[in-house]
Amino acid sequence: MTPTLRTARLALDPYLPGDEESFVALFQDPRVSRWMGDGPASEEDDRALFRRVFTKVYAHNLFDVWAVRRDGRLIGHAEIKPTEDSGGHEIVYALLPEVWGSGLGTELAEGLVAHGFDTLGLTEVHATVAAENEASLALLGRIGFAHVRDIPEDDGGVTRLLTRRRP
Repeated sequence: MTPTLRTARLALDPYLPGDEESFVALFQDPRVSRWMGDGPASEEDDRALFRRVFTKVYAHNLFDVWAVRRDGRLIGHAEIKPTEDSGGHEIVYALLPEVWGSGLGTELAEGLVAHGFDTLGLTEVHATVAAENEASLALLGRIGFAHVRDIPEDDGGVTRLLTRRRP
């Protein structure tokens, strides 16, 4: 079961059914969705994704997925999950644009890495980031992630695989 995590300013807890509208609003924001998965999806697809968090991910304890809250308000999304691209566990995070530049992304990513190392017992944690996502690449570089390799995408884009090893 996905545990609740706390950082200095954030609470990461399992989604509740009442979080659907905030989840959809986050994933429908084109400034956010352009960096998530295969890019922007329809509202219907994002609602289906939200339902799968409950019916598949939580129901079968597949991996950890969190609503990211500040002062009780949902401001983001986070995951740590096994992926084929890395051959290990990858962190995934997204925050509302209104909180970008406040240090919350760094705090969130550090919290996910700590959970991977301390709770899951991982020796390394990975992230995949679009080569054009300079802000996320810079954030991950500041907290100790190193570029491992580039992954060519079917659409001609490039995704960077980064890794942080346990000290």
